[in-house]
Amino acid sequence: MAISSRAFASLLLALLLLGSASAQLSTNFYSSSCPKVFSTVQSVVKAAIQKEKRMGASLLRLFFHDCFVNGCDGSLLLDDTANFTGEKMAKPNNGSVRGFDVVDNIKSAVENVCPGVVSCADILAITSRDSVVILGGPNWNVKLGRRDSTTASLSGANNNIPFPSNSLSTLISKFSAQGLSTKDMVALSGAHTIGQARCTNFRAHVYNDTDINASFAKSRQSNCPQTSGSGDNNLAPLDLQTPTVFDNDYYKNLVVFKGLLHSDQELFNNGSTDSQVQSYSSSSSSFFSDFVTGMINMGDITPLTGSNGEIRKNCRKIN
Repeated sequence: MAISSRAFASLLLALLLLGSASAQLSTNFYSSSCPKVFSTVQSVVKAAIQKEKRMGASLLRLFFHDCFVNGCDGSLLLDDTANFTGEKMAKPNNGSVRGFDVVDNIKSAVENVCPGVVSCADILAITSRDSVVILGGPNWNVKLGRRDSTTASLSGANNNIPFPSNSLSTLISKFSAQGLSTKDMVALSGAHTIGQARCTNFRAHVYNDTDINASFAKSRQSNCPQTSGSGDNNLAPLDLQTPTVFDNDYYKNLVVFKGLLHSDQELFNNGSTDSQVQSYSSSSSSFFSDFVTGMINMGDITPLTGSNGEIRKNCRKIN
């Protein structure tokens, strides 16, 4: 069927607009406007992790929780005000996400070397990469050029971010909704090779589930009382062996049914992702390669670019 020149032009424009957001991101976006951005961010991240090893996992998680709500736009960083409701009090974030003070310190340091140039959204992207590298994980070139959102979505945070109780099918669905493949999902879940989880998030798994090593479950119960509300904030490492080293032990734990969260063990529980978990458990290089791909793909989720959004002066509030 023939297509008119006007219709063809409209189709071409639509396709260009569809691919324009990620196309505007570039690994050398700040090469002229802020050449010191990487060294500046890295020095603050390194100091924060030296002070508290867990902080690396917390900073990585901020990027994940930001990108899953209207894209990687820094919306998670916005504080509530009398006239504005942000995402920090959403169920997956409240009392759980942390590291905002470190982001403040990074933003301040970056503003000192190039005021009004680098977005908070890009700072989260760089910070997540640096956290992984400092803790022994893979390196990659971060795509940049995001701008900051002037809005946030409490409902988006409540509905889009995966929960520790989610089934495999729900996890796959939530990642797919963000344009991420099942392969990306399993690789990105490997971020749980660092960090800790609160008792409230693994209680049901260690007391009620059958897909868990009995002795492991018992050891986790010792610091997580069965009664809801008791010891809710008690912490346990997501990776029992090396919780402050970015490696493939997370997957090694899954194949012997020592995943701390229900959602972790769902990745290896006679389902479609078992073979991928098995592969990562025996090859850290395979995991690292796919994790990098997953992080880059996640960083491409609907960024604000060009004249959209703004470059916040303070990551906690709009200009």
